Amino acid sequence: MDDALPLADLQNVRGGPLYLKLKNMIEQAVVSGRLKHGDALPAERDIADAAAISRVTVRKAIDDLVDQGLLVRRRGSGTFVVKPVPRMQQTLNRLTSFSEDMRRRGMVPGSRWLDRGLFHPTPEETMTLGLSGNARVARLTRLRTANDMPIALERTSLPDDILPDPDGIENSLYQALSQRSIRPMRANQRICAVLLKDEETELLGVPLGSAALSVQRIAYLETGRVMEVSTALYRSDAYDLVAELTIGS
Repeated sequence: MDDALPLADLQNVRGGPLYLKLKNMIEQAVVSGRLKHGDALPAERDIADAAAISRVTVRKAIDDLVDQGLLVRRRGSGTFVVKPVPRMQQTLNRLTSFSEDMRRRGMVPGSRWLDRGLFHPTPEETMTLGLSGNARVARLTRLRTANDMPIALERTSLPDDILPDPDGIENSLYQALSQRSIRPMRANQRICAVLLKDEETELLGVPLGSAALSVQRIAYLETGRVMEVSTALYRSDAYDLVAELTIGS
């Protein structure tokens, strides 16, 4: 950590209060790549000892960087670097998968599986998906990434005859379904702003209390049958949703 964050040199840095010198040192280490996304900072006490400053000064510098979104505190784990992600725009007039969106931007899509399998449906899933009494539901819960950066939390439910083997999905759900000639033809989406729960902020690598864009989708087959119900929580610091409107006569 001494190479990435030369705390012993802090007292020799010219100009400004100590908390600002420390803040700039950490920020420069992130921008230069010496500190990378997901790296843990030393404990505040260790930073204070190494830099010969007070813990109050350390706390002030870290608080400012947390407010900027450059660092995130994780309860019981410590303080971690959150590298800013470029903002992305997603149009609302075309039905695409997350993987297609990322590849179109020249980024590598990925998934971290949090849960998947076949389950007894909830009453809401039974009603929305039009399931029979003995049908089960395939549920997929995953953290979606782009170039290894967390972008969205996605929860998807499908009838078991449409997705009988959830464990067989590697990355793109729509790609796997299209190999069986199953493809959504249209979808309804509902978008709203929500506050993330503590465990969701930790997964997405954003500060506690952060907001997200919640996109709830119901997708339909060409026959009109509901094939998918999903809710995705997109990082609000990375995603803009854009709609093209036409002027009525």
